[in-house]
Amino acid sequence: MGLEWTVPSLKHTRKRIASVRNTQQITKAMKMVSAAKLRHAQEAAENARPYGQRLAELLASVSATVGEDIHPFLQPGADAPAEVIVITSDRGLCGGYNTNLIKTTEAFLRSEEGRNATVVTCGRRGDDYFRKHHASSLRERHVNRAGGFDLSLAREVAAKAAERFLSGTAGAVYLVYSQFRSAIAQSPVLVRLLPVEKANRSAADIEYLYEPEPTALLRSLLARHIETKVYQAMLEATASEHGARMTAMDSAARNASDMIDRLTLQMNRARQASITTELMEIVGGAEALKG
Repeated sequence: MGLEWTVPSLKHTRKRIASVRNTQQITKAMKMVSAAKLRHAQEAAENARPYGQRLAELLASVSATVGEDIHPFLQPGADAPAEVIVITSDRGLCGGYNTNLIKTTEAFLRSEEGRNATVVTCGRRGDDYFRKHHASSLRERHVNRAGGFDLSLAREVAAKAAERFLSGTAGAVYLVYSQFRSAIAQSPVLVRLLPVEKANRSAADIEYLYEPEPTALLRSLLARHIETKVYQAMLEATASEHGARMTAMDSAARNASDMIDRLTLQMNRARQASITTELMEIVGGAEALKG
């Protein structure tokens, strides 16, 4: 018995058009919400960049003055596996945003630096993935924080990472997050958090007057620098998430419009075929009566 192909009924096609139209309304609403949130998130991320840059320049100058061997954050860590902090979203419907971050993390875990590394997740999507695929490597998880990422969470994550680095549990600490470039462009990046990167020459040449003395100031600046790096990564990730979701929902809304057009054409053809069939039956009946 062969397979039979049946033309969808008019009623079925109308239901599909109504369903797709309802979905389109939802995607348009989600796009508008993401666009509104993106404006605030983009402003916060862009405002944080100059602060982080100036802090890094000041840290470079102070560390060059007192020497980079005076604090353990500036020295190579213990001979222990690295730790990677992965910042993903709590929700989906944002295209390949989370997938790209997970791929970047997986590539690091397969590298020489990431061998036997432990994972700290910030965001439900990353936590769900690594609990399923790398449960033995998952050290810590941060999800369901009301209002999304905030400074208190950044301080908590940074403090615990710094504690593990100082104790020798983690030989190095890395951050994986999505760097915001524009509403349609976000790129996953892997940066080292600890030990702190060496000072570049141009930043170290800037002269400052210090109060208190440089050694005490360096300790304070290093702690603030680590918190700032984590918080800035979270701000960049939040803006990237809203941009990715806005783009994904815009694409979904346009695809829904195309599907509605195709279904409408299909419905019109089916209706035309139905009318033609009815006319044929009427003509056939009239011819039969004549005979």
